[in-house]
Amino acid sequence: MKDRKVLLVEDTLSDELLILRALRQSSVVTSVDIARDGEEAVDYLIGNTSVEAPALVLLDIKLPKLDGHQVLSRIRAHEATSQLPVVVLSSSDEPRDIAQAYDAGANSYIVKPLDPRDLNHTVSRLGDYWLAINTPVTG
Repeated sequence: MKDRKVLLVEDTLSDELLILRALRQSSVVTSVDIARDGEEAVDYLIGNTSVEAPALVLLDIKLPKLDGHQVLSRIRAHEATSQLPVVVLSSSDEPRDIAQAYDAGANSYIVKPLDPRDLNHTVSRLGDYWLAINTPVTG
């Protein structure tokens, strides 16, 4: 089975735990790595050549050090990660945040549901789509 590793970029512990639980219940996710701020995410994806790129990045927008928009811009500017699927998973439903994320190259923008059961369901569905149904760029 091909590696279906996810990088979760999330700084809120309660959201991290809920998202991790949903991903680990998924039959399509093989592993989850976590970055808790924007700098850590960029270092993981671009600065560390010994780490194989994940199949999917779940990216919060409101992050310390570098916000999600800055992280996304850096991911898209780097050749090795320019086509990596990035789903913004944020509590922000601000039209400006959504438009800015798409302008920076987000593949999808999902507003985190407030109810933990709904969040679990949403994360499971997005994992199924991006890791089992979607056909990624190979190279």
